[in-house]
Amino acid sequence: MPRRHSQPSRDQGPSQRQLRVGEMLRHALADILRRGDIRDPDLAGVSITVTQVKPSPDMRHATAFVEPLGGKNAKAVVDALNRHKGFIRGEMGHLIALKFTPDLRFVEDTSFAEAEKIETLLKSTRVARDIHGEGEDDGA
Repeated sequence: MPRRHSQPSRDQGPSQRQLRVGEMLRHALADILRRGDIRDPDLAGVSITVTQVKPSPDMRHATAFVEPLGGKNAKAVVDALNRHKGFIRGEMGHLIALKFTPDLRFVEDTSFAEAEKIETLLKSTRVARDIHGEGEDDGA
């Protein structure tokens, strides 16, 4: 029976190589941001968390999910990073060992806000009432 080579479907998720390269890019990006070489008023004195970097399957592009500490002025910080992505890409090229340094795109990571919403919802009196069984019949 002949073997078929199928293209990986979009439902499979990232490959091991993409995960490994994403972590390498995340560490390099964190080092660059920690050094503070980017001169921009929107980034001055702001600590930025790089939560994840997702490279494309061909490793030519990467999306970096970032969040400023405390989540304040996130849009301005993301816009500033996107303005300086050429400089950041050049600095990253010195730190990583890849054939091509990927083009970067910065996006605000909203997972912290989503987690806070879920936490607030779980602590609400309505959910507490459901968990503790108030208002249920005892079956008597």
